[in-house]
Amino acid sequence: MKFGVPLGLVHPAIWRDLAVDADRLGFESVWLPEHLVFATDLSTARYPGTEEPGIRPSTPLFDAPAYLCALAAVTERVRLGTAVYLFGLRHPFVAARAFATLDQISGGRAIAGVGAGWYEGEWIAAGVDFATRGPRLNEAIEVARRLWTEDAVEHRGAFFSFPEVAFEPKPVQARLPVVAGGESKAALRRAATLCDGWISMPQTLDRVRPRLDLLRRYREEAGRADEPFEITVHAYELSGPDEIDDWERLGVDRLIVRPWTRTREAAERLAAFAADHALTSTAKPL
Repeated sequence: MKFGVPLGLVHPAIWRDLAVDADRLGFESVWLPEHLVFATDLSTARYPGTEEPGIRPSTPLFDAPAYLCALAAVTERVRLGTAVYLFGLRHPFVAARAFATLDQISGGRAIAGVGAGWYEGEWIAAGVDFATRGPRLNEAIEVARRLWTEDAVEHRGAFFSFPEVAFEPKPVQARLPVVAGGESKAALRRAATLCDGWISMPQTLDRVRPRLDLLRRYREEAGRADEPFEITVHAYELSGPDEIDDWERLGVDRLIVRPWTRTREAAERLAAFAADHALTSTAKPL
């Protein structure tokens, strides 16, 4: 089992130090959330499944790939991912360039966690049709794949069109991993058919099973059942080391864990988790 650290669940003032700690302690990855902008009008901000706004407009926002580039400079082994980046809200040139740059600067440690998004106000503010976010994301992923691997790319699509362009430098990784977030059928199908993995919302063992069953079915239908595919789950409330075996039996490859409840105890609890789960920092640099 690989373990990731959700930097977005602590105050930004300690992101750097916690990433360095995660790298030193043997955690496999660190993850940043992402939004482009928050509107002050909260009428479109209700988080799915709740009656409450899912945002506070005063929350500080950062360009996640750019911030991860800064963390790449102070870490050696830990992978650097977004959970998740609104890839379809940008032109593919912008999104593909951001992650290619991160992959170059980090020496091949980038993971592009992407999602269609749930917050309509952000799309309204950016002047992009919220209703098309899923198909836009699908097309953006396909375009980025070509930009990252082909010498010259021309594209004519439903949402993006451009003449032949060159795109250099390519990512360090021959296939920069794209993992799709979201738990709707459309999101799970996107992960299964277009991406290298799936990344969940916070989950429990029981709640995640139906999603994993759908992922397997969609992958089989797409003829991708035997291709590499990585399943990442946000599992904030682990009961203890014994629970890891249960996640592994479900086919989960990575758990993003939060062994703290307050920012001020994050570093201490992260170190305790590493000791409890016998993590080491002896892996060879990528």
